[in-house]
Amino acid sequence: MQTLISKINEVDIVTVERDGEIFVPIKPICEAIGIDVDAQRNKLNSDQFFNSTTAIIAAVAADEKEREMYCIRLRDVYGWLATINPGKVAPEAREAVSRYRRECYDVLYEHFTGSMRRTIETNNAEIALLQQINSAISEEKEAKSRRKKAEEALGKLRAERLNPQPCLF
Repeated sequence: MQTLISKINEVDIVTVERDGEIFVPIKPICEAIGIDVDAQRNKLNSDQFFNSTTAIIAAVAADEKEREMYCIRLRDVYGWLATINPGKVAPEAREAVSRYRRECYDVLYEHFTGSMRRTIETNNAEIALLQQINSAISEEKEAKSRRKKAEEALGKLRAERLNPQPCLF
């Protein structure tokens, strides 16, 4: 079963399923952005990671005939697209490919520095809570000291009230 997922420069980009995994034929993408499909296939085949994410799958081509197509897993197509040199694509696709690559790098940066930022935010929140606890402890100590003085004064007042001796001064 094929599913249309995008249209790039008037070229339909579809997915195909095999053994529960979703794949994307690379030829329509290469044609849409004006790069050599054979060069990309060779690049993917020679890459240790990408080689393990590709497969030859029967799919309906643009001419409506079923053909064996070289495909890459959908989950990996984004990484592959980030490796495409904008200088080697059709002039009308260069800006889009460059913008895509910048976006990929921004996403990677946010992912990896985001965890550091979350750690800093969590640490700052923890410091603020510890300061609140410390302040409450200080207030408790001051309150205990005031209570102790008040209890001592009360004890002295009661002792004087119960003292039968007259006081001249």
